[in-house]
Amino acid sequence: MNGLRNTLEPDLGNASAGKASPPDNTFQEITMKKILIILFVIISLFPLYSNGVKDEGNVLTVYAYDSFAGDWGPGASLIPRFEEETGIKVNLVSAGDAREMISRVKMEGDRTEADVIMGVSDDSAYEAYELLEPYESPMIGNIPENLIFDPQHRLIPFDYGAFAFVFDSESGIRRPKSLSDLASEEYENKVILIDPRTSSVGLGLLLWSYSIFGDGDEFVSWWEAMKDNALTVADGWSSAYGLFTEGEAPIVLSYTTSPVYHVMNENTTRYEALVFPEGHEATIEGIGIVKGTDMREEAEKFVDFILSEGQVEIAVANSMYPASSAAELPDAFRYAPKPDKLFPSGQVSPEKTEELQALWLDIMTR
Repeated sequence: MNGLRNTLEPDLGNASAGKASPPDNTFQEITMKKILIILFVIISLFPLYSNGVKDEGNVLTVYAYDSFAGDWGPGASLIPRFEEETGIKVNLVSAGDAREMISRVKMEGDRTEADVIMGVSDDSAYEAYELLEPYESPMIGNIPENLIFDPQHRLIPFDYGAFAFVFDSESGIRRPKSLSDLASEEYENKVILIDPRTSSVGLGLLLWSYSIFGDGDEFVSWWEAMKDNALTVADGWSSAYGLFTEGEAPIVLSYTTSPVYHVMNENTTRYEALVFPEGHEATIEGIGIVKGTDMREEAEKFVDFILSEGQVEIAVANSMYPASSAAELPDAFRYAPKPDKLFPSGQVSPEKTEELQALWLDIMTR
């Protein structure tokens, strides 16, 4: 500003002598022309700047679970492919686990940038329904009916797994044949369990045992036996599975798909998923369109992409089954047996879940 002011002000250098220099009209005209040219350029560029801001707003924002959005997750390759095929720019946001994602969208309210959320499991779905719009994707026809946990299709399954015990075939002990069999004394200190209060996998077993044994003495008796058979109760899946692969115990709570990782990355079939005839608890992950989005058409295209082209890559990265029956999986998935019977975890109410957690804690701390 001082430079501009000095340029426009008349030369007062001789004012102290009592005589001002006459203004240089030619100099002033040239200066004014420069200012007008600068103003013209700024005004001319303003619409371009405005359009640029608007175009930046035309980006599809996807809130996803951390492992999808991470550097080594399937999002790193799927998002660029989607952008190239559709011309739709995607802003992929790592939003934590299912509950963290839901809480974030609720907290943001009408100000949320999310157009799509993906990774909400069926046991958390009831918390997300109010945030989402139904979408009857043409890809739903490829998803088996027993995986559809929301008839309104606010959340559409894109992958699923089944909780199971994984067994070290080189341990030399007998393979348990059922949940009841696993409670036998011969498995004392041979099982690694996971806390249902701190882990979705641990919660999966709690709900699984409830689905098999129901309310009453059988449920309590099974957990009393498992308290003796548990070498430890880990806080989360990673620590539990790490102890298992280090040889601390020959049986660990995990997924039927866990052996796929070992086959594909370690070329070993040592670790086996045990499938029990009475059935297994399922965990199903869904994708949905956020209510009120102004990117509805783009959001639908993204959902359809995840339910078609994204299926195999997500299944391999997550060591889960693809929701679409049309997906062709690598041979390694032959070592991920599918149970004949699945219990969707979303069937147990939140109130009942809290009751079961309290009962579990009472049993394990007696």
